[in-house]
Amino acid sequence: MAQSNGSAAADRQGSLTVVGTGIRTVGQLTLEAVAWIRQADRVLYVVGDPIAESMIQELNPEGAESLTHFYGVGKPRIQTYTEMVERIIECVHAGETVVAACYGHPGVFVYPTHEAIRRLRAEGYSARMLPGVSAEDCLFADLGVDPGMQGCQSFEATDWLLNGRFADTSSGLVLWQIGVLGDSTFKAGAYNTTAMPLLVEKLMGFYPPTHPVYLYEAAILPNCEPIINIVSIAALPTTPMSAGYTAYLPPARAAVSDPMLVARMNAIHQAAAAAQSMAGGAAIG
Repeated sequence: MAQSNGSAAADRQGSLTVVGTGIRTVGQLTLEAVAWIRQADRVLYVVGDPIAESMIQELNPEGAESLTHFYGVGKPRIQTYTEMVERIIECVHAGETVVAACYGHPGVFVYPTHEAIRRLRAEGYSARMLPGVSAEDCLFADLGVDPGMQGCQSFEATDWLLNGRFADTSSGLVLWQIGVLGDSTFKAGAYNTTAMPLLVEKLMGFYPPTHPVYLYEAAILPNCEPIINIVSIAALPTTPMSAGYTAYLPPARAAVSDPMLVARMNAIHQAAAAAQSMAGGAAIG
């Protein structure tokens, strides 16, 4: 006897692939992500602009489903994220090939994707994440920052403030989500950033009050420029904040080498070169 469609779906092993749409979807949505969105039974998405939403719906008109309805003004974000996780897992349990598509990099400040993958893998389902372009990637490009030259520290702003973090002032410091500092709920407009003086107080334990802070927001639409607002640390409490801001503090000093470690490394290299030279001489002899 032939199975019904519902029974067949229940018996089929579902899977999850998490993809990112980039910050500027046009041009930053990878070919790999496009292929997965096209072939999915269900595309559960959270994106930040109508162009990204339109592209997803065009790529998979039958299976595209927005998760943004889980957000609510004044609702704790962790509650929203938990509900998103449950919806993702529900679709995989139903036997569907599921794609979760998130703006930016799908594993950078995206709790639901990591949690869904963790839980599904624990249950024996196939679950994986593909890389995408994050706001930090755009920041490096637009501000001309090479994290390989002087190093870069990267923290969520509230985490850096409250959890005993510090700043190595010889490298750059990225503070994500500075525009929602201290506010764990969802807002449709401006967030409550009245804790900003506390952040300033802590920053001034490492930097002078005049040290520059680049308040950065990547362009999400083609042919648009990013927002780059340069202010001093001391001016942060009186500076209007966008929820999309990422803060970048450039190095305040040059790195200082450790003479003892430099000498030890040179000695190791010299010993290795001498040993190689002796081995080569012995082989010739």
